[in-house]
Amino acid sequence: MDNLLIREATAADIDSLCALIFEHGPNPWNHLPSVEVTAHLQQISDGSVSTLLAERGGELLGFVSFQRSRHFARYQPAARCDQEHAYICEAVTHRAVSGQGLGSRLLKQVVAALAEQGVSDIYIDRHEENAASAAMMRKAGFVEIETYADLERRPNGSRRTTVCCWRAELEHNAVQAG
Repeated sequence: MDNLLIREATAADIDSLCALIFEHGPNPWNHLPSVEVTAHLQQISDGSVSTLLAERGGELLGFVSFQRSRHFARYQPAARCDQEHAYICEAVTHRAVSGQGLGSRLLKQVVAALAEQGVSDIYIDRHEENAASAAMMRKAGFVEIETYADLERRPNGSRRTTVCCWRAELEHNAVQAG
């Protein structure tokens, strides 16, 4: 992925982010309700959502959006049950670069940025059967922690969502062991 620029998205990027996700994100496994996804990306304007994007020659190739959250508190370790964590909301790449590692590269950079800010726990979810997303998440250091029936968001396949987590102490242990 030569000549790639990775940067934080700004409000000026929102329309391009929406266009990319609605053109290249839909598949049987992704839950992408247009009103909710658009509203989520609009929050880049007020800073409540952050997004790291990749572009080459001015063409948007992918992005990962994320935010601080308490939504996954039930998965938090007891010592951090009241602590804010992060949620990776959307991750998408242009079909032309699919399978080239851009998604996991962006995801790793988001994880590193959040870890530098002191975030110890980062959550992401996907359709249980979305093999491409599962591989991207594993490459970025996420581990599966629960799979549950999610009939409203998952109309296809097993109709189940898998929640994955990256924890600072797990990453630290992996680095020490490696």
